[in-house]
Amino acid sequence: MGLEIERAAGAWLYAKNGKRYLDFIAGIGVSALGHGHPEIVAAIEHQLHRHLHVMVYGEYVIEAQVRLAERLAGLLPARLSRVYLTTSGAEAIEGALKLARKFTGRHGFAAFDGAYHGDTTGALALAGNSTFRTPFEPLIGPVRRLPYGDKSALQSLDDSLAAVIIEPVQAEGGVRVPAVDFMRELRSRCDHTGALLVFDEVLSGLGRTGRLFALEHFGVIPDVVVLAKALGGGLPLGAFVARDELLATLAHDPPLGHITTFGGHPLSCAAGLATLDTIVHESLAARAAELGADLLERLRVAHAPEVSEVRGIGLLVGIEFRNASLARRFVAESLAREVVVNWTLNADRVVRLAPPLNVTASEVDFALGVFDSAFEQLRT
Repeated sequence: MGLEIERAAGAWLYAKNGKRYLDFIAGIGVSALGHGHPEIVAAIEHQLHRHLHVMVYGEYVIEAQVRLAERLAGLLPARLSRVYLTTSGAEAIEGALKLARKFTGRHGFAAFDGAYHGDTTGALALAGNSTFRTPFEPLIGPVRRLPYGDKSALQSLDDSLAAVIIEPVQAEGGVRVPAVDFMRELRSRCDHTGALLVFDEVLSGLGRTGRLFALEHFGVIPDVVVLAKALGGGLPLGAFVARDELLATLAHDPPLGHITTFGGHPLSCAAGLATLDTIVHESLAARAAELGADLLERLRVAHAPEVSEVRGIGLLVGIEFRNASLARRFVAESLAREVVVNWTLNADRVVRLAPPLNVTASEVDFALGVFDSAFEQLRT
């Protein structure tokens, strides 16, 4: 996009060209409370005056880490009780893959078309788009790839698999939401084969989909859930969460089965706890469900003939155009009118909307006015 950002506040980015832009992607889901939220800033300032990095993760007992982990464990289902903090979502995925192999003694994985789990080599091996994988192959494996949302394909899961990794809602795959019965059958098949079920909630977690965690939409509890993006309140932070029995396997043979220097950085944990508390106390997940449903309906009424479908869940919306060129033009026309949106990596016909969870109604109205103008421009 080439924007040179000078400062940011709330849902707005202020560029050196003198213009301000409505951030309708929230830094790809990172800035769930917008920019410069006072609770986050206060938490960072408080921790800043206590200490920054003091030792690699796990050697000392760091209050900011403990408080965030306790809060997360208290909000997730009881089976997800132990939190391992990392620096990023991709690092958390790597930890989950190591955990699955160590616990099961198996090597294989299953992932889905359209999947995006990060760009480190292990995470990249799971990617659903071969364009991004092929230049770096051979990657870890074997990885079995299945069609996302296809219940019948789940019968191919077997006892060679260490884990099945899935986004309960795909973002980079084009904002795709699977059926409840598909997710429940997936849980059943993993139980039957002994494969661990790993939910990648890096983008869908922390209120984005209208629930605090996307897993709540399906009534399914995975063996491992991976979090990042909004988790750090704008600072780098990820986590993988599982039951004690699982994570304990990384504590022996070898005794440091997974280590990280900057994972769970005190500043990030302080910002993350302030973010999580604000989302919960202000019921922003429920607000995302309500505001997102209204946004979705208004887009469906207003969209151009060039749009084939508008779909979404909570404040995660995908506008699917009839071709990738139209999607790119829509992004450019919106940016020219000072609203930032983007298309998705694994579905280049889909433009994603993911504003801050505390975006105001008037800001949504502004964005919709811009989108109307962008749709009109596509017809000229």
